[in-house]
Amino acid sequence: MWIDTHGHLDAAEFDADRAAVHLRARAAGVTTCVIPAVAAANFDTVRLLAHAQQDAYALGIHPLYTPQATDVHLAQLDAALHTHRHDPRLVAVGEIGIDGFVPELNNSEALAQQQRFYTAQLKLAQQHQLPVILHVRRSADLLLKGLRDTPVVGGIAHAFNGSLQQAQAFIALGFKLGFGGALTYDRALQLRRLATELPLSAIVLETDAPDIPPHWLYSTAEQRAAGQPQGRNEPAELPRIAQVLAELRGIPLDALAAATSANAREALPRLQ
Repeated sequence: MWIDTHGHLDAAEFDADRAAVHLRARAAGVTTCVIPAVAAANFDTVRLLAHAQQDAYALGIHPLYTPQATDVHLAQLDAALHTHRHDPRLVAVGEIGIDGFVPELNNSEALAQQQRFYTAQLKLAQQHQLPVILHVRRSADLLLKGLRDTPVVGGIAHAFNGSLQQAQAFIALGFKLGFGGALTYDRALQLRRLATELPLSAIVLETDAPDIPPHWLYSTAEQRAAGQPQGRNEPAELPRIAQVLAELRGIPLDALAAATSANAREALPRLQ
């Protein structure tokens, strides 16, 4: 019924109860979760987990991991994409992109490294004819330039939070836009406006588990200081997140489930 297009289910936060998280997701109607890699070190981990849970996976080097990454890791990515090219659960190259938010990644040297790995991975996606899952954090214009210079077969702009014009530019290049827990906050006015005004055909749903908790799981800094832990996001939260979007758009929940699942399969054709 639902497809969670982005969840880091290999994360350490799930080590204690990963099987229970999986069962809760299925009980909530989340039939598939796409598990993106973040570094060469977890390529095998996400692949084996996707097979064990009958989910899907993507292979790539996340921009936050580019400071430690080398050309050897790009070669490992190329080799893994080749070795598993017939694996129907390998659906994309990702999570790749550029992060314009983290200060230590935005000096000239670190940003050049991010851009180099982004371009190299777009070329691998081109070569292996796979869509990409993009990390878009204060970097939409840089990512769009990269896509125009090195076109790929589409994909998903994960956790999109740019402008309407940027959204339209991604859509024109064959991308779907990922929305998740951030739109559940009343104060997220621009994001809610985007999620309401964009064509339904452009939207996919995601949790980014264990991150980007919806408002009902969020703890303020004061609450955390008082000992209340931050709630952990997981795929089972997706239908409740979707309910917020359905209400914003004024459409039935089952119609949103059908549309966003179809959009996910269009963006990542191997999900078919």
